[in-house]
Amino acid sequence: MPIVNVGTDGRTPVDLYYEDHGEGRPVVLIHGWPLSNRSWEAQIGPLVDAGHRVVAYDRRGFGWSSQPFNGYEYDTLAADLAALIDHLDLRDITLVGFSMGGGEVARYIGTHGTGRVRQAVFAAAIPPALKKTADNPDGGVTDELLGQFQTGVRADRASFLDGFMTNFFSAGGELKVSEPQRRYALDIAAWASPKATHDCIAAWGTDFRADLERCDVPVLVIHGDSDAIVPLEVSGARTAELVPGARLAVIEGGPHGINASHAERFNRELLAFLAEG
Repeated sequence: MPIVNVGTDGRTPVDLYYEDHGEGRPVVLIHGWPLSNRSWEAQIGPLVDAGHRVVAYDRRGFGWSSQPFNGYEYDTLAADLAALIDHLDLRDITLVGFSMGGGEVARYIGTHGTGRVRQAVFAAAIPPALKKTADNPDGGVTDELLGQFQTGVRADRASFLDGFMTNFFSAGGELKVSEPQRRYALDIAAWASPKATHDCIAAWGTDFRADLERCDVPVLVIHGDSDAIVPLEVSGARTAELVPGARLAVIEGGPHGINASHAERFNRELLAFLAEG
């Protein structure tokens, strides 16, 4: 099983599981909460077929990666991504971050620069700053709401995730994927670390505006206009405004999980952007 060690948590080694397929210019896929690299199932094949090397990994605490007790804030998560990139000596990369994964893209660029990065994609992603604060009045969530989410995870994680996955794939009250597809995502989420599932919620409130100021590569922002988890107007639309020259692709009727619900349109936008690079 391909793994890279990214450090330790106390006495426990922390290893990331990754998959590495195809040849060509590399694309690194960074999944959302509370899923794993399996959530990219509809993208990996088309990307490989288009002539790209595709690296998809499981964030610490999720999928087949180690489940340490700590490290679920973005400085550590971006360092994990950097360790994977360095381990594989990836260059000329397109970083694709979905939802929470968009935070790793932003923080990696903000911390490590774009020396190895050719393009960046923010897909239904949480940047630039999801939490409403005095200097960010356009944020979409409050500390109270994040706390309610964490309470739900602590009280009955299985029930909370069941409701979350319905909202994840729904638009206008209608599920946009099959029920088996929703259940599949729920099964992936159920096997994540309870501690990671809980702690990552706080990380959603991270402010990435300074990180985005360092983004000097072409950017694609792709977002559903019916996203009930990370609304377009408080996230994707603002990222597109903050990054000079960024392209915003809005998927009409798209819920949060657009890479599954609207995979054909999502892949078309992504492949066209890659071809431009």
